[in-house]
Order: sequence, then structure tokens, then C-alpha cells
Amino acid sequence: MSYLRTPLAAAACLISPPLLAEEVGKIGVDWVGNDIVIEAIADPKVEGVTCHVAYFERGLLDRLSKGNWFEDPSNASLACRQTGPITLGDIDRSEDGEDVFRQSRSIILKSLRVKRLYDEANQTLIYVAHAAELTDGSAKVSISTVPLYQPD
Repeated sequence: MSYLRTPLAAAACLISPPLLAEEVGKIGVDWVGNDIVIEAIADPKVEGVTCHVAYFERGLLDRLSKGNWFEDPSNASLACRQTGPITLGDIDRSEDGEDVFRQSRSIILKSLRVKRLYDEANQTLIYVAHAAELTDGSAKVSISTVPLYQPD
């Protein structure tokens, strides 16, 4: 499902904060204010699964000294785990999957996304963090899986 089908939806992505993410930590990496931010994301359609995403956030001094003021890097790391009994809701079971989380990384339609895919043959949920840009794709990707089998 694409949230950018209309100009109004695209504008909403630029101004709305992430609704499902909760910041759980911030690590300062240098003296100019750059940080690594760690957020917890509960999957809204799969109860019992939480993903943690870590990404780089540029500080004000870095933005002023290097230009490119309105953009953060798209790199992210992702780990998803079972954090309670898993209950699958009405999830998209197509090979395209569906967005679980989206956060703007620039003023011009660059976003960090976490997408969920369902591997039915292996009874596994696959979560992929990747960058999405209006014109240029990115090879920066992180993946995590959550098995759905019940241990004996």
C-alpha cells in the first residue's frame, strides 16, 4: 500500500511525526551534536512483535558546517523480536508486503521505512528497513525476522 498516492498524503508525511515509534535511547557520537537514535516500533497489525530501529541524526553544527541542512542519512539498523504472544491481524500477505513505519529523513520526500513481509512457507515475518527517495533508490537495507512457530 502506498501512502504517497496523493499530494495531500505526501505533504502529511512531511509534517506528521512517526505515530508508532517511541524513542528509547540516544547516543551522542561526537562533539558537534550528531546522535544515534534508537526507537521501539510496535507492529500495529501483529500483536507481540516489537522492532527496534537505530538511525543517525545530524546535529545543528554538522548541518551548518557541511550544508545539506534539511536531510539526515538514510542508514538504519533493525532488530525485531517476539515480545509477547503473537497474534496476526489482517496483514498484507502479498510479496510486496506493507509499511509498518515511515519517518521523513529530509524535506524533499526521502523517508526511512520499515516494511513487513510474510513468508508463509517458513512461517516467518520478515521486517526490512530501507530508504525510499523520490528519484534515487538506495542499497542501504537492514533485515530482521520473527519466526511464528510454537515451540514444543
